[in-house]
Amino acid sequence: HILDILVAGNVILEIKAVKELAPIHEAQLLSYLKATNCKVGLLLNFAEKSLKYKRLVI
Repeated sequence: HILDILVAGNVILEIKAVKELAPIHEAQLLSYLKATNCKVGLLLNFAEKSLKYKRLVI
């Protein structure tokens, strides 16, 4: 897997377009955070009626 967007070397944006976010999506972002030593990640889902997001901090 390859992370979608790294902002200023500090925040990972993981972009999805799925019916709803699942635990596997959160696990994927957590794995990117651990691999890059970033502390903050945003999981964004554009497939729902309005943008849904989840912020993860480790």
